[in-house]
Amino acid sequence: MLAQIRPALVLLVLMTLLTGIVYPFAIEGVSQALFPHQANGSLIVKDGKVVGSDVIGQSFTSAKYFHGRPSATSPAYDASNSSASNYAPTSKALVDRVKGDTAKLHKENPGTPVPVDLVTTSASGVDPDITPAAAYFQVPRVAQTRHLSEAAVRALVDEHVEGRLFGLIGEPHVNVLQLNLALDAMQTPAH
Repeated sequence: MLAQIRPALVLLVLMTLLTGIVYPFAIEGVSQALFPHQANGSLIVKDGKVVGSDVIGQSFTSAKYFHGRPSATSPAYDASNSSASNYAPTSKALVDRVKGDTAKLHKENPGTPVPVDLVTTSASGVDPDITPAAAYFQVPRVAQTRHLSEAAVRALVDEHVEGRLFGLIGEPHVNVLQLNLALDAMQTPAH
């Protein structure tokens, strides 16, 4: 019996060391050497202070900022609670929320179709990006609130539209945090 237990225990210890210590440290070392920004959370630093991450959305509620997708996490954009809402498309709670959000957005920009990503959550619940259509939809509100021309705000959105990866993968998108930081950096014209 000892002849069977001994190799099993040796293999258990060996595999634990290999997969639990050696491999994670090797991967961390390679990622820190080749991709330090991503390995450290894709953090965005402004004036020496971390203000967010490129890959995790934030809740912007002020009218002077672009808003991201609704978050299914509670509290909003809680990365430790990343998940979808799991509501079925026929769920009354989901339908009521989407109808309410759509009505609110129609008041903000009457006569313009509401982009679907402004009323639906992503699978992760913490998506940092919106479609260009969702960003352009918000231009009139942001421009009016900040006393900027719509053309200037639209040009800022144009600058922040990221295309498909290698021209093939994914869809064009706008990172909401990066766009809002650029918006804050714009000079507000004197009245």
